[in-house]
Amino acid sequence: MNWRIGMGYDVHRLAVDYQLCLGGIEIPFEKGSVGHSDGDVLIHAICDALLGAANQRDIGYHFPDNDPSLKGIDSKILLSKTMDIIHKSGYEVGNIDSTICLQQPKINPFIPEMQATLSKVMGISSKDLSIKATTTEKMGFVGTGEGISAYAVVMLYKKN
Repeated sequence: MNWRIGMGYDVHRLAVDYQLCLGGIEIPFEKGSVGHSDGDVLIHAICDALLGAANQRDIGYHFPDNDPSLKGIDSKILLSKTMDIIHKSGYEVGNIDSTICLQQPKINPFIPEMQATLSKVMGISSKDLSIKATTTEKMGFVGTGEGISAYAVVMLYKKN
């Protein structure tokens, strides 16, 4: 088999009057992620990792933030379209490891629902999708509550 690794990263500002969408679900909180789409940093990082592993550029190339048709779009749709790109390139997901960096709110209770939601969109087992959460110990833009970031690493394989 032909194995490929990709890494993704995304960051968004947090502000009042926005929803906090993470891992394809809405998390109740006083602030939300500011973005052209729904601002789901976890999905965006996973999309970038998938596209990078398949050498298919990045999320901004395929889904530019100046495209009015993508304004406010549910990031699960972007993830589904990214999976179409991956499959057309002949790849399947081996596994995904991801980390969300957020000071507040605590999202550990929501991780199983995120795994179920995203694995369904991607057509993979939830056992192949790791989602972790961490704070930045009150340091930097994440620690002060100004923003949120996420990292993802993906292993793809091509069937021979």
